[in-house]
Amino acid sequence: MRAWHSRGVSYGPDRAADPAQPDAGAVRAGGGRGDVHTAPDGASEFISLSLGHVRGTFIVPQVNIYAGEGFEEVAESFFGFMLRDGEQQGRPFEPRTVRMKSELRGTGRVALPLVFRRGDDGRWRAKWLHLYLKGISSANRVEENQVSVSRVVRAVVEREQLTVGYLADLMSGAATTVDLWDGEPVLDEPVTYIGLERPEGLHPDSRVITLENLRDLIPD
Repeated sequence: MRAWHSRGVSYGPDRAADPAQPDAGAVRAGGGRGDVHTAPDGASEFISLSLGHVRGTFIVPQVNIYAGEGFEEVAESFFGFMLRDGEQQGRPFEPRTVRMKSELRGTGRVALPLVFRRGDDGRWRAKWLHLYLKGISSANRVEENQVSVSRVVRAVVEREQLTVGYLADLMSGAATTVDLWDGEPVLDEPVTYIGLERPEGLHPDSRVITLENLRDLIPD
């Protein structure tokens, strides 16, 4: 997927119909904040993008190491995104508007933290990738890796993954009732519970699925 390059950081949307050509209209939908080549004391770069003006289907942020240490060698490195409304236009970075961030730790010199994809309903959704390309020792640029990025990201976003909701629906076919637990007192009888943590008070014969044994949802 094509992106435009701000030397240290690149960011770019892709037209689903023609991934071989960059979308110039999408380039005009945003702008960069900073152009850092070296930063011995640390630095931040920002890119502002107006989603309402993006004509593409995908937005693929890239973090390219232009010079210096790798992602695993620096003290800390993060990628994140924030939501800003019209009232915040032109104002300084506001930490409270950060929606999500993730540490960048990988052996490659080009990081693909996530991809934004516009759905059929027009809403944008983020899919974390945590992928790293080998790149080159210095001066990594979008123009040097656009083909490999396109292939890797497209393979990820076009693959249908199993979801917890889908697997839960398979299990619920044999159940009498399926309820969304809202924190109210639990039932006295055995149940199958799916959640992040086991709530207190469940019947000892209950089947509990949390993050630790999430794979148990996959049928044999």
